Amino acid sequence: MSMPPQPPPPGFGPPIPVQQPVQPHHPTGPEFVAHDKHNSVIVDSSGVALEVNGYTMDFPWAAVATVHFAPAPHGHVLMVAVRHPGGMLYECRIAARRKAQLHQWLAELGPVLHYYLAGRR
Repeated sequence: MSMPPQPPPPGFGPPIPVQQPVQPHHPTGPEFVAHDKHNSVIVDSSGVALEVNGYTMDFPWAAVATVHFAPAPHGHVLMVAVRHPGGMLYECRIAARRKAQLHQWLAELGPVLHYYLAGRR
């Protein structure tokens, strides 16, 4: 009659792998983030990311011809559009809670885009 295998005594057995800590992403330039309940825009050293109703579109800088932004004609909405080198246009609208927040986004987004897009052509 065979006995079921016994667990090894403490300190025995295969070594437990030690996972290296995940290094946080440190951008090499400025960042811009704006979001509401459904949509968001992130601009950083890796490119532009638009999230629209749960669908994310990532555009590395090599895939960005231009980025346009403006306030919507009515309300407190930031409109951001990424133009792909092939001509396709991808748009995202983010609702600000207050008009002051929209003005802050408009003031912050321009310099960040200029940082990444200046000198291209």
